[in-house]
Formats: sequence, C-alpha cells, structure tokens
Amino acid sequence: MLQRLSADDPRFKTATFTRGMNLVVADTTTGSSDTDSRNSAGKSSLIELIHFLLGARADKRSLTARKALCDITFCLEMDWPDVGDLKVWRSGSQPGVVRIDPGIGEPDDDVIFALDSPSELTVERWTRLIERDLFKLREDHLGVSGRTMLSFLARRVSAHGFNEAIRTFSRQAEADATTNLAYLLGLDWQLADGYRQLAARKATRTQLRKAVNDPVWGRIVGSTADLRGQITLAQAQVERLQAQIAEFQVVPEYERVKEAADGIARRIKQLAQDDVIDQSNLEELQQAITEASDVEVDYLEPVYQELGVILNDQVRRRFEEVQTFHHSVVRNRRRFLEAEISDINGRLEERRAERSRLGEEQARLLRLLHEGGALEALTALQQALAREQATLEALRHRYEAAQTLEASARQITAQRLQLQQAVITDLDERAQQTAEATLLFSQYAQRLYGQGREAYLAIQAGPSSLQIRPHIHSDDSRGIGNMVIFCFDLTIAVLAHRHGRGPDFLIHDSHLFDGVDDRQLAAALTLAADVANEEGIQYIATLNSDDLDKAARRGFDAAPYVREPRLTDAMETGGLFGFRF
Repeated sequence: MLQRLSADDPRFKTATFTRGMNLVVADTTTGSSDTDSRNSAGKSSLIELIHFLLGARADKRSLTARKALCDITFCLEMDWPDVGDLKVWRSGSQPGVVRIDPGIGEPDDDVIFALDSPSELTVERWTRLIERDLFKLREDHLGVSGRTMLSFLARRVSAHGFNEAIRTFSRQAEADATTNLAYLLGLDWQLADGYRQLAARKATRTQLRKAVNDPVWGRIVGSTADLRGQITLAQAQVERLQAQIAEFQVVPEYERVKEAADGIARRIKQLAQDDVIDQSNLEELQQAITEASDVEVDYLEPVYQELGVILNDQVRRRFEEVQTFHHSVVRNRRRFLEAEISDINGRLEERRAERSRLGEEQARLLRLLHEGGALEALTALQQALAREQATLEALRHRYEAAQTLEASARQITAQRLQLQQAVITDLDERAQQTAEATLLFSQYAQRLYGQGREAYLAIQAGPSSLQIRPHIHSDDSRGIGNMVIFCFDLTIAVLAHRHGRGPDFLIHDSHLFDGVDDRQLAAALTLAADVANEEGIQYIATLNSDDLDKAARRGFDAAPYVREPRLTDAMETGGLFGFRF
C-alpha cells in the first residue's frame, strides 16, 4: 500500500494516500484563462513518479531526466510485506541507484529481514525484490515481469496504456502481455509463455532465412544441398590424411638418409657425364685406328723405269728400310690406340657396374624415404589433419543448422498446435479460476451498466497466444471502451491480491475517464470505493474537478476520498512540482 510521495525540493506538493479510495483532484482557479490547462497540473506525472520509484527504466526521454527535475530526489513511502513501513529514494541524476530504508534481504534470500540502516542497491536488484515480495515470484520466471504487471496496475498515458485493455503499451506483443495477465489471473503462465518462446523462435527463423538469401551472410549457414557436397569433399580429405598418417613411419636420421640419397644422385649424374666424354673419345680412337695403315710404295720403281731411271740396289735397299720403319710406326700407333680403347672400355664397364650398384642403393634409400619421413613431416601431417577435421566439424554444424532452419517451420507449426491443445486442456482444468475472473468482471460491468448488459471475459487458446478478451456489449463508444479497461483492471487487481499474486493497490489516470457518461463515471467511482473497502486494497485515481462534479451530480460523494495535494491549473505554482518547466 502506498502512503506518501514527496521530494527534497520544497516546491513539490507532497501527496498522501490511505487505504481504500484516494482521489487526487486538479481544479481550475478563478483567475485561470481559457488557455490554461490542467493537463500540465501533474496528474499523470504523479503516476510517472510512482513508476520511477518502483523501478521503471529511466532514459533521456523520462520525466525525471529533464533538466529542471534531474537533481531532485523523490521519495515514496509504502507498506512493505513482512517489513512494515519502507521508504524508497531515487533521483534523475543517478537513475541506476535506489536507496531504501530499512534495507531488506537480497532477492535470493529465503527469509526477508530488515536492517537497521538504509541500503543502496541497483534498479535491477530493486526490481527483483518487487517481484519477490509484491508478486511472490521466487523462482525463475522467464516471460513474467514485475514491471509489466505493475504497468497493468498503474497504466501510463505516456506509454499509451489506455489504448487497449490487454496491453500496457501500444506495440506490446500479445503473447508477452497475456503471459503476465495469466499469472495475475491464476492461470498457467508458463504454458502461456510458450507462445512467446515460439514467437521468438519464429522471429529468429525469419531473420536467418533472410540471412541465408543474402550473398554474404548466406555463406555462414548455407543450404543443405551445398553443405552436403562440401562435407563429402572434406570427409574424403580427412580420410586421405588419416591413411597417410597411419602408413607413416618416422625414419631415424632422416636428414642423413636424405643427404646420402642426394649424394648418390649426384654421383650417378657425374658417372653419366664421364661416360659421355669417354664414349666420345672411344669413337675418335676407333676412327684413328681405321686411318692408321701402311703406305704403298711399290708403284715407285715402275714409275722410275718409265722415266728411264734405273734404281740400283743401294737405292732399292734404302726404300726397303724406309718402308720397314713406316710399318713399325704404324704398328706402334695401332698398339697405342688399341690400349687407349681398352682403357676406355674398362672405365665404361666399371662405371656401368658402379651405376648398377648405386641405383640399387638409391632405390633402397628412396623407398625408405617414400615409406616414412622425419618427425617434423609427421607433425605437419597431423596439423593438416586437425585443420581439415575442424573444417569438417564446422561444416557439419552448419549442415545441422541449415537442416534445423529448413525444418523449423514445420516444427514451429507442430509445437504451436501441441501448445494450443495443452492450453485448452489447462483452461478446462482451471475452470474455477476462469469462472471467478469472468463472473467478477461481469459483476463489475453490470454495476456500471445494469443487469441486462452482456459482459464477460473470453479466455481461450489462440493460435499465437493465450487470448484474453474483456467484453461489454456496446456501441463501441470511447467511454464504454474505457470502462472495459476499468472493469478489467479492477478484476485483475482484486484476483491478484486475493490469491497473493500481486500488491494491494490499483492506480488510474484521469485519461481513463475521458468521454465517460456521467452515470457510468459516478457508478465507476462508487464501485471502486466499495471494492477497495471490501477487498482491503487501495485505489488511487487522478481526476479533473469538473469530472468529479459530474459524478457528484449523479450522487457520488467524493469528500471522504479527496487527498492532498489539491492541484490547480495556476500557471506558476499550481502543479504537482510547484513550478512550470
């Protein structure tokens, strides 16, 4: 229950509240002109400040972030469960810090206890305390938020909270809203949250589908057909490297063996070059032997006879000596050439034998090198295998993601049908809770419009969310639409408080009563006062004085419920803050 809203700025008009109905009224002053407006008197700002002190997110667009207000520290005094009086301070200059007095247990403590001195805590921790103590949420509760539920119990005009009964802001997803409403109404909120999870999956799938079609981002996931081919090639590469490693033998003194093989190769090359030289020399020697023959001189004597020259015996003897010498020279040359040829043939044969021996040794060394290698080579092979295996694993993960993506549409559809059936079954099992909510809503609506007006809560399992539809038969006028919200809020506030799922207050802004018929306005205020008294809760509403006058003319006595401050449209000091900005 809220008790007091104040600030450390003396110009601020402190607001006080009590149990039951509390009306904060904005008057027109006698000196106000037609251009003055009570829209800036601070009625909606009062609700904004309560939200701010109860953990609302603060950004540069927030009320308390304005230059004129950011240095003001605001304070909310309230009755806290199992603790008693509690004060909360927060300022726009340090929006991330909340100070409370007395300090209370951490959000994960099983026992709530009060400390002797104030304590500072983050807004996140303060929000968890609100969820634990005001809404009794002690375990993990994804999909249910204390801040969202507070927004149903204190709707904000700035968030367009009066546009629709089941939403607290204009773009709120129905699955998010109805999950929180399911908790307040005592339904299975975890089942209702399944719709939100499916919606999140569908949104993710939509984004991934867009990414797959993108020429750049598509490479991150890809299609199953492309990835299947890439996996086949990568698998073959891994198997090839695994086979090489399995057959690999580490050769001791690998470098020495490799150097010996290289030396043999160089020797064989040198032998081949020597063979070429000797073979050329052999051909020249064989040609020389052919040309080395005796010179014919028998023709000389007949020639001389024809010339009439008679060769005597002495001359003839000299020719024979010359001929004998020439034959000796030829024989010696032939013998020398034959010896050289023999040497060359011997060298060729020796080299041929050496080449044969070296060829066998070279083959042995090359076979050894081919079958094995150095330890460094094995390490390099193993590193290459690790890289290929990592690539293969990444491709498999992408393939699984692509498969999941392609199958996700069918899975989401199937899970949605299963979830819808589970919610239908749960609603049947919780007929008592749905009947209590429907009857209470109908009772409140009939208090406003009479027994003959059709009014009910339609709660059913929809295809994309739990559907909660408050309905009052009407001509769709704005006033009746606002009263639908009024009755709906009163219903969820009462049920949540009755069953220990929510706090004991409900706050309505004056905008809710815009366009409401005099009779329904008086009936609504009377109903709120009666329900607050019967249920032991607090109802706070801000009103313009002329609306209150309309209700008074219909028999509503507001005097017991009007609280301080009494706001006015006075230009300078009449508003909640005591100055205009």
